[in-house]
Amino acid sequence: MFEFIILCVFALVVGYWATLWLMGRRDDVLHGHFVQTDAGVEPRPEQSSAGAAGRADTLQALLTSIKQDLKNAARL
Repeated sequence: MFEFIILCVFALVVGYWATLWLMGRRDDVLHGHFVQTDAGVEPRPEQSSAGAAGRADTLQALLTSIKQDLKNAARL
């Protein structure tokens, strides 16, 4: 049983290694170093509240449409 557990852990490690290799992260696979983020990349700007209001209107219209569809389906 112990040998089976060791074999499963080994298979998991090989699967993880193969996944990283196929994804193109060969430096991580070969050297065990994690990729560092670039310091020059600017963070995404936060969304304004105007975008949130427009989204709420869109969601409300979608909810109304779904309610109408459910009423029509209940009549059938």
